[in-house]
Amino acid sequence: MKQEDVERMKELIITLLAQLNHHAAFLDQEAQAIAPSCSLGRVTRMEAISEQAISAHAQSLNQKRIIGLENALQRIEKGNYGTCIRCQAEIPLGRLELVPEALLCVQCAEKKHR
Repeated sequence: MKQEDVERMKELIITLLAQLNHHAAFLDQEAQAIAPSCSLGRVTRMEAISEQAISAHAQSLNQKRIIGLENALQRIEKGNYGTCIRCQAEIPLGRLELVPEALLCVQCAEKKHR
């Protein structure tokens, strides 16, 4: 991968991290447990609990992506970003543009899901 592509990916990752960290604050608030003393109707309370569970799941996914992107930045600093951790092949730039935290090339990712 060319150095200019690595720099562009680094900028993309930093931008994504800023966005995800901004969303994390909102998701933290939305995923707060519903207090038993909260006076809601039965159906409304069930809806609120359901929405809280969805927010908690979104919060978990958001945190996993943040960790993956932070690890990608570390790989950039170490000089091994864009290399498949399984076969050591170069991960195509198009894949990295879609999933900057990708650890596997397409072939190894397909093997993983079989």
